[in-house]
Amino acid sequence: MELKSVWRIQHFDVGQVRPLEAAAPGLDDRFWITAKVPGDVHSALIERKIIDNPYFGHNDAKSRWIEQKEWWYRTQFDYVKEEGGEEKHELIFEGLDTFATVFVNGLEIGKTDNMLMAHSFDVTRVLRHGKNTIAVKFDPLYLHHRDKEQFQWSSYTKERPWLRKAAMNFGWDWGPRMVTVGIWGKVRIERKLWARLDSVFARTVSADEKEAVVRVDVEVTAFRPDYRRECEIRSLTRKGEAVASARIPVTGRTGSVDLTVGSPRLWWTHDLGEPYLYELEVVLFSNGEEVDGYKKPFGIRTIKLQLKDEEGRNAFAFVLNGVKLFAKGANWIPADHFIGAIPDSRYRDLIALSVDSNMNMLRVWAGGIYEKDVFYEECDRRGVLVWQDFAFANALFPDFNKDFMDNVRREAVYNVKRLRNYASLALWCGNNEIDWLYDMKTSGGDITCPFYGESIYHELLPEVLEELDDSRAYWPSSPFGGNDANDPDVGDRHNWQVWHGSVYPRKFGEPPLLDYSIQGVTFKNYKNDFTLFSSEFGMHASANRYTLEKNIPEGEFYWGSVEMAYRNKDTNHQKGILLMEGFTGIPRDIEEYMNFSMLTQAEGLKYGIEHYRRNKKRTSGTLVWQT
Repeated sequence: MELKSVWRIQHFDVGQVRPLEAAAPGLDDRFWITAKVPGDVHSALIERKIIDNPYFGHNDAKSRWIEQKEWWYRTQFDYVKEEGGEEKHELIFEGLDTFATVFVNGLEIGKTDNMLMAHSFDVTRVLRHGKNTIAVKFDPLYLHHRDKEQFQWSSYTKERPWLRKAAMNFGWDWGPRMVTVGIWGKVRIERKLWARLDSVFARTVSADEKEAVVRVDVEVTAFRPDYRRECEIRSLTRKGEAVASARIPVTGRTGSVDLTVGSPRLWWTHDLGEPYLYELEVVLFSNGEEVDGYKKPFGIRTIKLQLKDEEGRNAFAFVLNGVKLFAKGANWIPADHFIGAIPDSRYRDLIALSVDSNMNMLRVWAGGIYEKDVFYEECDRRGVLVWQDFAFANALFPDFNKDFMDNVRREAVYNVKRLRNYASLALWCGNNEIDWLYDMKTSGGDITCPFYGESIYHELLPEVLEELDDSRAYWPSSPFGGNDANDPDVGDRHNWQVWHGSVYPRKFGEPPLLDYSIQGVTFKNYKNDFTLFSSEFGMHASANRYTLEKNIPEGEFYWGSVEMAYRNKDTNHQKGILLMEGFTGIPRDIEEYMNFSMLTQAEGLKYGIEHYRRNKKRTSGTLVWQT
C-alpha cells in the first residue's frame, strides 16, 4: 500500500516546538503547507510560490534559510488491520533526506541518518484499524556536523564528509548549492503473514548459444520458524512461457538453485543486439500458503572487466557475452537538484536520448545518489550498461569512526542488494577521484593528514561485495592504477589536461602542475592521450539561449555580466576563454559567447572521441563529462 494521502509540511526554529506536540495525532495542521511525496521542501515552496525559483538569478542564495530550519511532514490515512491477527506490518520510506525522526500515531518509532538508502520500521504494534497519523521531523544538517572534526580536504564545502547525503547538494563546479530536505522517495506499508522475502539474487553463471545457467539465491525472514518454507522459482519469456523452474526448501534463512535455460536469448547493449529480458518470478510459501513474492525482468548475460589482453598487456575493457565492446557514453549526474521531484518520464526521456546518441554506457557519478529504480529499469530495457560509483566523491571521510562506518556498511548492503539483479549494471566503483587527488594534494602540500576514508574503498566495500555480489567486477576508485592513479598505462583515466590544464606525465609523490595557457588547456592535447579507458573528459560551455534567458534577470543577459559569471561555479573562468581563444577567438558579445563556447566544446569532444576511437585496439571506452 503506497501512501498517496495528502501530506503537509511546516517549519520551526530548532527547539520552538516539542516533538510530541507536532507529532500528536490530534494536531490541527490545516494551516500547514500541502506538499507532494515523493518530493522535497524546495519543490513544495516553489509550487506554492512561497520562494522564487532558485535556478533564476541569485535566488538560490535567497532560499538558504531552508537549511537552518527544522521541517515537519504530516499525513493521515485509513488502514484496515485485523485485531489479533498474525500479520506483520512494515512502514517503508524509500528516501528520507537526511536526519529524520519518524512518529506513528504520536509514538516515536525510529531515527534515520542516511539519504542514500531506504528505511523500514516494524509498526505492527502502533498501527490502528481506521485512521492513522504519520509525522516526520527533519533536523537541520548543522546540528549533526557542527561539533565534528573538519578535514583538510572536502571539495566545495567542509560540511559534507560526516553526512551521508548527495554531495552535489552542497554545490559543484557545474551547479549551485541547494541543500534539500524532505521525503524524496515513495512511502508504503507492507503486510506479511508468517514469513517474508528479504532479497532475491539472480545472476548468470554461464551462457552460450545452447544453454545458460542462472543461479538464484533467496533470503527469507520467518515470523513462524516452526512453519515449513519453500520457494517456487521460475524464469518466463515475455509471453509468460516458463523456460526453467524449480521448487526448493528454505532451511534457516537462505535457499539457492541453478536454473538451466535452453537456447537462451541473451541481453545485449542496443548497439550489439537486442536487450532481451526474461521475467524472474519467486513465490514464497510458508506452511503451504503463498505469503510473499518477487517478479521482475531479468537479463541473461555475462559481463567481465578485462585487465589483460590476449597478449598479456594491460587493458581496461568490458566484455559482454564474450564480446569486447567499445564503451561510448557519459557520466550521469542527477537530472535535477530536487531529486525527489523528478518524474519517471524524465528518466525515460533522458535515457532514450542517450540511446539516440549511440551511447551504450552511463557512469552513475559518486557525487549524486544511487539512482532510482526507474533509471536501471530503463537501462535494462534500452540496452545501456551502467558503471555504478559508490557515493564517495572528492573528500576525506571519517573511516576511524565506528558509527559512520556502520552507517556506510548499511548503505552499501542496501544498495548492492537493490541493484545487483539489473542486467545493465556492469561495474561497482569505490569512489570518484579520491585516491588520485589525495596523492596530488599531499604531494603539493595541501594535505598532511592520513588518508581518511581509504579503508572504505579498499576494505569495507570489497568485503560487502564479496559476500553479496560475485557477479561483476569492483574497481576501487576512478581513476585508478599505475605509477599515478591517472596513469594512461594502467586502469581507467580522467583527462583533465584539457580544460583544467593538468600537466602530464606525472608520478606518485610529484607536486601537481597546472598550465593555464592556450597550449595548456587546448583540446588538441587529447591526441597525446593513449589511455586504456577514458572515464572522464570534456569541457564546459554555454547553455543555449532559451535556458539562459529563462534563468537570468532582465538587463543581465550580456557577455561579462555578473549574472553570467554566476552561472559558472568552476575555479578560474579564464580556462574557457583560453579554449575559445585557441579555436574560435575571444567572444565580443553574448551571441559570440554562446556560439563560440558551444562550437569549441562540440569540436573538442569530436576531436577527442575520434582520437580515442582511432586507437580502440588500446583504448576501450570514452565517457564524456557529463550528462
